[in-house]
Amino acid sequence: MRKIRLILVDDHPFVRDGVRMRLEATDDIQVVGEAGSVDEAMELAAGLCGPDEPHIALTDISMRGASGIELTGLFQRHFPNIHVLVLSMHNSVEYVKRAVESGAKGYVLKDAPAEELVSAIRTVHAGETFFSPELQPYLEGFAVPAGTSSLLTPKESATLAWLACGYSNKQIARELGMSVRTVETHRLNLRRKLRITGQAELVKYAIDHMLPLKKLQASHAGKEDA
Repeated sequence: MRKIRLILVDDHPFVRDGVRMRLEATDDIQVVGEAGSVDEAMELAAGLCGPDEPHIALTDISMRGASGIELTGLFQRHFPNIHVLVLSMHNSVEYVKRAVESGAKGYVLKDAPAEELVSAIRTVHAGETFFSPELQPYLEGFAVPAGTSSLLTPKESATLAWLACGYSNKQIARELGMSVRTVETHRLNLRRKLRITGQAELVKYAIDHMLPLKKLQASHAGKEDA
């Protein structure tokens, strides 16, 4: 199994130790470096260029000197292949908004369960975005315009299709091989991108835009018959 290579950026060694222990308990995530500041993170990323380049930088926001938001912008410019995932105690709309505008692919709260952080890392590595469910009210304020379904990721489109079929989060998770929390995140991202405010409106959008669904349902039926 090819592991997800990740660097930790936090100015508290105790925090880094705790996060590293969480991640080392998985089979597919490898911490390849740690940094206590933005300058150290830039130096670390530069030294890991090439085949050992990290896939993800997991960073705090509040650090001595430059912040994790500044790090996000720097990585966006100098290391665009390294996706930045924020892990922070701050749950204010301003922090989330600035992180996203700087190029962060996700934002997880530090008091989130370990499974949520692992799911976020896997989701971001797959090219999608991940935000703690508690942040949903903040994301709706800077959504992209409606009618931009072409901006949806394959997993988001698949989630939308199964919603149109009337499937629950648990059923969708089973069909797509992901956790229920990840499905919730996909639904959150769909509402943000499509500028939809409620769950009922999202289901209606799915029904209106994901038909015909006979091919999807036929494919599902074929899988059951196999």
